[in-house]
Amino acid sequence: MISCQYAGMNKYILACDIGGTFTDIVLRGNGTVRTLKVSSTPDDYSRAILSAVDEIRDSLGIDPGQIEAVVHATTVATNTILEHKGAKTALITTEGFRDVLEMRRLRIPVMYDLQYDKPAPLVPRRHRFEASERLGADGKIKLALDEGQVREIAGRLQQEGIESVAVCLLHSYVNSVHEKRIGDILARELGGKVYVSLSSDILPEIREYERTSTAVVNAYIGPVVRDYVQSLSTRLKQTGVMGPLHIMQSNGGTMSAAAAAAKPAFLVESGPAAGVIACASMARSAGLDNVISFDMGGTTAKAAMVENGEPARTTEYEVGAGINVSSKLVKGGGYAIKLPFIDISEIGAGGGSIVTVDSSGAIKVGPKSAGAMPGPACYGLGGDQATFTDAAVVLGYLNPEYLVGGKLRIDAQRSRDAIERHVARPLSLNVQQAAQGVFTIAIATMTRAVKAVSTYRGRDPRDFSLVAFGGNGPVVAVAIARELGMKRVLIPPAPGVFSAAGLLFSNVEYTQQRSIFRKTTALDAGSLEGIYGQLATEVLGSMRQEGVPDDRITLRRLADLRYTGQAFELTIPVEAVDMAALEAAFHAEHARTYGHSSPGDPVDLINIRVLASTQPPGKEGLAQQLQEAQTSGPSLVNRKVYFNGGLIDTPVVSRGALVGGMAGPFIVEEFDSTCIVPPGAHAMLDAQGNIVIDAGTP
Repeated sequence: MISCQYAGMNKYILACDIGGTFTDIVLRGNGTVRTLKVSSTPDDYSRAILSAVDEIRDSLGIDPGQIEAVVHATTVATNTILEHKGAKTALITTEGFRDVLEMRRLRIPVMYDLQYDKPAPLVPRRHRFEASERLGADGKIKLALDEGQVREIAGRLQQEGIESVAVCLLHSYVNSVHEKRIGDILARELGGKVYVSLSSDILPEIREYERTSTAVVNAYIGPVVRDYVQSLSTRLKQTGVMGPLHIMQSNGGTMSAAAAAAKPAFLVESGPAAGVIACASMARSAGLDNVISFDMGGTTAKAAMVENGEPARTTEYEVGAGINVSSKLVKGGGYAIKLPFIDISEIGAGGGSIVTVDSSGAIKVGPKSAGAMPGPACYGLGGDQATFTDAAVVLGYLNPEYLVGGKLRIDAQRSRDAIERHVARPLSLNVQQAAQGVFTIAIATMTRAVKAVSTYRGRDPRDFSLVAFGGNGPVVAVAIARELGMKRVLIPPAPGVFSAAGLLFSNVEYTQQRSIFRKTTALDAGSLEGIYGQLATEVLGSMRQEGVPDDRITLRRLADLRYTGQAFELTIPVEAVDMAALEAAFHAEHARTYGHSSPGDPVDLINIRVLASTQPPGKEGLAQQLQEAQTSGPSLVNRKVYFNGGLIDTPVVSRGALVGGMAGPFIVEEFDSTCIVPPGAHAMLDAQGNIVIDAGTP
């Protein structure tokens, strides 16, 4: 064993990733890694974490008091928006800008639909209030804030029973004085009983709608997230876990529970980000710079690009838009959040995705899911609709008796009955043909997610390796790779809990940004260097509040640029403030992303930002420890599996059987996942314990 940072101290870090079906647990410390899967509890997701702590104590014999920290990826922020269960929220904005939130951008996610209804604002018009004040674009006060009017608004908020308030004033990204004064008045008048979110604290950047929407989302989910993290922290302490709680952000970094409660909009893609961070780290250890991560769980499939060892990032995101195909061309279907995100494409296709046949005879897989309860038909928990998992059971891909090492019993006959009733009979197919049709349609759907982060961004997926994880990712990985012409597939150790392991790879991370919005030719390098210095001071302060020493902090400088007249920016790393070098880097990135550039055209610098992050000590050897955490798989057995139109007697082996390499078809069955290696493919283990598959041809 390779010791981790707590070796000899008998201390542990607990990583918890809540999914739609299972909650994945990775416990690391004292030179070991342990993995667990427990059923998710949708009525109260924290119960699954507490259940895991009980299992750690009872089954592993580890005292909860030995857990020094808990790192958590949560879906609470996203689910609050999707289910419209946020706080009763109000908006205070500059006089004349009350309807910015409803007017949005002139974008819709569907073409030619004259009946399309845009999403209802999170704040109804009767709860949107105008303040008499005005700042110029340069930040100078043109009309002083009417504080008496703000006090009157506070009284109305109290009468309406408002629980949370977003404040977004015109040009407050340049000068926040009026917003902060409104915040002070609300705190005094309402006695601190109302959650207040200032846009200048959350997103000090241009674009009125995006800034307003981001502040409103933050306010809408704020009380819910605050109560969740406070409750979870308290309940963990009651079970004996005294270490602090850290929450994964959408950008792949972590923040304290207190910071998460103040800025919950940073958590919207908390869970998927962890898997991408783990993928990037594992790929680097395997000597791969360019990979595409593919994470398929029980509800969704997610893809992200890792280029030159770093995950691709974006600040353009919408939540509540249904399928997120990570494209700037498909916007307007959700609520805009302009914050740093790992650029993840998400498709509603997972193990629990419900299969339907429409009136034209077309098979559809998802986006509706059977979830954890009742789950696929084969779970025997009351679900009777056909799902992707049921199709995989019928094809012989999944163990027909149990999953998760026997913790979840499987009734294969229920799967056959569901596929027969809902797919085979309506299409006049036999049950294996119907299941194969479901599998093929699901592959086509999930391939879109991979294209969205590669082909749609000017990258050729054939230049990348596919890293697949999640409970179902290894089941479909080779099929997706073949569809895209990708040659290499990598399945990491403990793939079913790999996203949870990613929480142990994560950095503490904070970002500060500033809008500039000037042509590069009109900028002074010295002044820009000074602004970067101010932002660096701010993020260093946030890191120090987290208790991170200065010698462990790394600063990165970024800039958002575009050609004059364009609507979107590209983000460029900034080594030194040199305008000519910055323009050249922008032209090169524009050519890579869009296939062309215009070096003679003027360039605008829109925003700059400073990212502070730190690598937690003791991450070395985690790949090896994950490999050793794997429970032994089955001895060599065979079962009938449907490949290429017929049933083939197929070996079912453990990961260790691949040390010398093995030609398909065969199945690698593990505690937390199942890997399908079809005919024509070849797989072997690398030095880190990854299954490396040459996808070959069918």
